[in-house]
Amino acid sequence: MLEQFVAVMPGTLAPALLVMSLSVMLTVGEGRDKPISSHWRLIGLIVGLIAAIVFAGLRASAVINQRTFVNYPVLWCAIIADILTIVVVVFARRITTNWQQHKVFMHIANAVAAIDIALTLFYALPDVILQLTIWVEPGETAFTSAMLLRALGFLLGVAMSIIVAAIFRTMRTTAVRWAFTVAVAAMMVILLIQHFTGLAQILQARGFPMNHTMFVALAWSINQNSTMIMAQALVFLIPAVASIVAGFRMKTHDVPGANEATLRRHKVFRRHAIAAAVWSLIAAIGVTATLTVGVAATHQTITLSPPEAYSLKDGVATIPFSQVEDGHLHRFEYKAKDGTVMRFIIIRKNGGAYGIGLDACENCGDAGYYEKDGKIICKKCEVAINLATIGFKGGCNPIPFPYKTGHGKITIQTTDLDALSAHFR
Repeated sequence: MLEQFVAVMPGTLAPALLVMSLSVMLTVGEGRDKPISSHWRLIGLIVGLIAAIVFAGLRASAVINQRTFVNYPVLWCAIIADILTIVVVVFARRITTNWQQHKVFMHIANAVAAIDIALTLFYALPDVILQLTIWVEPGETAFTSAMLLRALGFLLGVAMSIIVAAIFRTMRTTAVRWAFTVAVAAMMVILLIQHFTGLAQILQARGFPMNHTMFVALAWSINQNSTMIMAQALVFLIPAVASIVAGFRMKTHDVPGANEATLRRHKVFRRHAIAAAVWSLIAAIGVTATLTVGVAATHQTITLSPPEAYSLKDGVATIPFSQVEDGHLHRFEYKAKDGTVMRFIIIRKNGGAYGIGLDACENCGDAGYYEKDGKIICKKCEVAINLATIGFKGGCNPIPFPYKTGHGKITIQTTDLDALSAHFR
């Protein structure tokens, strides 16, 4: 249950905070006084959710084996939408004040917000939805206590994200406007960095030239993803503090000219302000605990799978297709002429092609790769490898070497492996 919880909550928190924040910043009027574009953000939410469900379904059914060709244009659009949304947030006060006098800006702001919501949900939620596919382990019956605990963890993860966003929303009437605006803008900047990191991963996998500094920055950004998610919640402590200050500054007695009704309103505001701030602090602590203590509780030392047997005769290593055709990672071991023990991996890719390379890369050395949730991940930098790029040079990809396929088998000349033994010294 805990594993499902800590996997789902981080993936749903940013979309929940985005929807909440833009709702607070752009909501104006009631009933007929609302602009015609007031429902566009809801439409963006629905469209993004439906698209994410459809895309996740296509991936789960193997209709789509690679998501890169979809995420690449989506991330470009999301980055542009993030930048425009940040501008909207900064000028939200001007846009919403007397909006009837400049309706076009109100409509543009709602359109930008709706697009950003749809793109963010479409990018973030498929991985969360795919958690549903591992509720039942292979060989288990559908209804077991373990399955029910996984389902509970999934639901609690989604519920916590929504509850945290709802708690932060309570500060909309108690915090100073500028404090809430700063928090939302900071949250949006972090979201922009997350989207840019995702795009940079794809560009790096496609061979985009990156120097050492750029790659280190990319790896750092990937490894700090949990920290960024915590920061997206912690920035709302800014309006929480402002809410407490506003509450204590509200006089509840000895107010010249104030009647009893006014004093009662002041008392209600103070209680509301303090309560909203305290609950926001609790929500921020909950998010931090989930991504630190919760993740640590589920963390296990990654152990590489043991090497598999294969045929080695007359300087030729032979692996039959039947041994590696299941689409999972297969690891093999070879002892070079100089005594160096080497590893190489094979995985069947889409279309019957095979990804073959050393269990090492130019950037991270011989740390090795492991398989988790259908992804091939570098043990050192935790970068998920694009399967389509295995067998090509560059980035955190397995170092390729020559091989041949035919007659139902893969053959590798050991002399080619000997020439690469330096990568395992």
